[in-house]
Amino acid sequence: MQDAFIIRHDDRGGNGPDDGDMTETLSTQAGSSGAPGASGAPSGRLALLDVLRGTAVLGTLMTNVWVFTTPGAEGAILRGAGGAPGFTSPSDGAETLFRLLADGKFLSMLTILFGVGLAIQFDSAARRGLPWPGTYRGRALFLLTEGTVHFVLVFAWDVLMGYAVTALLVARLLTRSDRVRRRVMWWAGGLHLLLMGGLTAALVASGEQGGAGTGGNVPRRVVELYAHGGYPDQIAYRLENAVALRLEPVLSFGLLVFLFLLGVRLYRAGAFGAGTAGRRIRGRMLRWGLGLGVPLTALSVLAGPGGFLLGRYCAAPLVAVGYIGLIGAALDRVRREGWFVKGLTSVGRTALSAYVLQNVLCVLVSYGIGLGLAERLGDSGRPWWVMALWAAVCAVLMGGSALWLRRFARGPLESVQHRVLRR
Repeated sequence: MQDAFIIRHDDRGGNGPDDGDMTETLSTQAGSSGAPGASGAPSGRLALLDVLRGTAVLGTLMTNVWVFTTPGAEGAILRGAGGAPGFTSPSDGAETLFRLLADGKFLSMLTILFGVGLAIQFDSAARRGLPWPGTYRGRALFLLTEGTVHFVLVFAWDVLMGYAVTALLVARLLTRSDRVRRRVMWWAGGLHLLLMGGLTAALVASGEQGGAGTGGNVPRRVVELYAHGGYPDQIAYRLENAVALRLEPVLSFGLLVFLFLLGVRLYRAGAFGAGTAGRRIRGRMLRWGLGLGVPLTALSVLAGPGGFLLGRYCAAPLVAVGYIGLIGAALDRVRREGWFVKGLTSVGRTALSAYVLQNVLCVLVSYGIGLGLAERLGDSGRPWWVMALWAAVCAVLMGGSALWLRRFARGPLESVQHRVLRR
């Protein structure tokens, strides 16, 4: 996710100031022709990638906000709680549609963008004649450290740790032929589908809900922990349940590899460029991604709780591809950047800071160590207050990042990482 968040080429020699990971800015190679909606973008940047990254960061919160506001929070997910309620009432239907728009889709988009960032770094190193993966191993280990700190101190469902491990493998694959990468990509995707199919069959046979339950079986002590427990107790809970809480990136490792390599292929095919070829590729991504992903998502919903894995880990990546095409098509028609596009671009340029800050804000608003709204409001006004919380956090991040970038070149966490890596 680090690479997906920020990577910049610096052709002045040596490793560029942002030639790193989630804290850096995805940009074009020297001589690129720009991108859709590039009117306000710094020279040499692929503006579409900034917007995609900003959208993906805020989109992940569309899923995570329900984790923060469910009784038992992070622990509730381990018990299959906090799933979409279905369509039994207008409010339930609104919540279900809100969740379906996001669940797994924006996470897959971030994964694809990470692969794009990895390809940009590789090409930059090749132009300079630098060894590969070379210093990238250090960056990946730094990302692993970042993810570990984020997991322990802020949010149990962190994605950085899994991305760091996957990046080490894919970085090696970039030195191999396109044929080898293509084989690994499709083998990883195929094995992932087999695993998800087998797990789904096992869930259906056992009657388990696969993470899509409504939340009535969360132990009271876990609910009390997040409603009234202290911050050290919450940290201890994450550490005690670290194996279970880190299981998702293990089960989805094949998907991570597939989407990383897909990002590499899309970038090298010119899918993010401003020219006719880029628009044509994005058009195909839109048609195929949504044309296949939306019906499969609908089928996973009709399958009930047993279709959860297929929806999140099989249909969602297809929809993510369609989302990229859709956002690209929308930006192709933008003649003048408004505040909304500028806000997404700013979040994309400060993505590491935005990703961490959105989780910190939700912790302080929802848990008992802060305002405790998850318990105080509970089902009262739900799902509307949860959706409002998401919108408010998005507004804060879009406005705050835009103001920050008026004075600073990087986000706060991006600056810290930059200094550490340079040393």
